[in-house]
Parts: sequence; structure tokens; C-alpha cells
Amino acid sequence: MLHGVPALHFYTHGTAKEDKKRRPGVGRSAPHPTGHDAGGQEGQSGGMAMDTRAAVVLSRKDFDAALFDLDGVVTRTARVHAASWKQLFDAYLEARARRTGEPFSPFTPEDYLRYVDGRPRLEGIRCFLSSRGLTLPEGTEEDGPEAETVHGLGRRKNEAFLAALRREGVEVYAPAVELLERLRAAGLRTAVVTASRNGEEVVRAAGLEGLFDARVDGVVAAERGLPGKPRPDTFLEAARLLGVEPGRAVVLEDARAGVDAGRRGGFGCVVGVRRSGPEGSLLAAGADVEVTDLSTLKVEEGD
Repeated sequence: MLHGVPALHFYTHGTAKEDKKRRPGVGRSAPHPTGHDAGGQEGQSGGMAMDTRAAVVLSRKDFDAALFDLDGVVTRTARVHAASWKQLFDAYLEARARRTGEPFSPFTPEDYLRYVDGRPRLEGIRCFLSSRGLTLPEGTEEDGPEAETVHGLGRRKNEAFLAALRREGVEVYAPAVELLERLRAAGLRTAVVTASRNGEEVVRAAGLEGLFDARVDGVVAAERGLPGKPRPDTFLEAARLLGVEPGRAVVLEDARAGVDAGRRGGFGCVVGVRRSGPEGSLLAAGADVEVTDLSTLKVEEGD
């Protein structure tokens, strides 16, 4: 790494955003003459087709901390969440269609990515229902899963998720765990920031407690009155707990709402971890670089 020129170098499996003004800790990519990567896929940046295979060099010289989303970045629970959301909304929409005689239109993967992924549970319910022109009474936290309220649907979804978690356990992305270990060995502090109210349970079940210095999950956010992603408040709280300035912290996110939150918070670098969806979708949401494999992120101790 050239000293004084932070932080993007060019490897495989990532796409970098072209910006006229570089944010702190972010370099810029350039087109490859072929316009394709080794796998034959076209890269995109800012709507321009180009082979900008890039990965971030996370240097202790440039950054003091890394803030990780949980589901879909460190753990494979995002697919369990997605399946639980589909189970919830399809059952609700089917029952409603039978009552009203309106056609049944199922919950789709795009619905999940656009309205639910990365958001607090109740906010996800409100956003999706609004997208269909529907509203429900808010209800209260005491509502059971049978209640046709926002809180009732939230309880129903959580029960489906926890049942799946008990059946299937918690899988982790090995490159994410390895990256956490490398960052901590280089002297960076780490935090997990998740909208899930089950964050503590998932971290414990995955055996990851020793890899995070702080945790801001849905329970902590509710206790402290912090709005969820795409607002940056939960990431900013994690930075505060770690004692670092946002500009000296990296955010790693797989959800559009979380990427947007990192951008709004003024963090030093926002890494979009694309597990699904079209190439460039996280760049469009505000990521500085988009990767599909966290093993491409390099860590340097700095001087």
C-alpha cells in the first residue's frame, strides 16, 4: 500500500464506485481493458460497464474499528430470516385474499430486499404492507402471534425464525470470521450492529462472543431509543461504544438499508457485501466498494 494513499487496491471479486471526490480511506478503480473479469461477468460502477474488480485494504493507519452487520455478513441467518418473512407474509396475504376475493400476490425476493432486509422487524412489516397499499393496527408488545396487528405479525415472524434457528443452528461465513480475527490481530476494534432483537442469541449460538468488543442489536436500540437502519444511529452508537470517530471506522453491510445507514453516518468506508441481488446494487445504495467474498479484503497493521 502506498503510504498517504488510503485504502483501495485492486484484487478480484469486488466492484468499486467511481467518485469524483474520494471519501477518507477510499481509493478509486479503473476499467480493465477487456471489460470482463475472469469469470466472464461484466462489472458495473455508476451505471458504466467496466471491470473494476477491487477490494479494500483495511490499514490500522487509516482505520481504528470495523462495524459488522450480522445476518448475511457474518452469519448465514439471512436466508433463515428471508424464509421466515416469506412464510409470514404469504400466509397473511393468502388469508386476506380468501376473505376479500382479491388475487393472491406472494411475497417476493425483491420485496425482501427492498422493504424488509436490514430494517427493524416492525418497520419492515410497515414498509412491506405500505408497498401493497395495506395497513394494520399497531397493537402492543403484548399481542400474541394470532393478532392481526403489526406487533402480532412481528411476534409470528420471530417465532418462525427462532423455530428455524433451533432446527438448523447457526452457520457462519468462514471468510468473515477470518477477517474479524485478522482485524483484531492488527489492532482494530470490532462491533456487531444488527436490527435483529435476537442478535445476542445468534452471536452466542455461533460462538462469536470473543470477536466483538461491542454489540448494538434490536434490543439495545429499543432500550436507547435509537431508530433503525437506514438511519445511521445504531452504527454511530457502536462507534461511540468503541470510542472511535465515524470517519475512522469501516462499515460492512449486505442490506441496502444498512449500506445507506453507513453512508449517512459519514463512516470512513462502507463495504457492501453482496450475497444476492444484481451486481452494483449496493454501490447504488451508497457503498464505496462491493464485494462478494470477504477473503478479498486485505488487512495491514500500518506504521
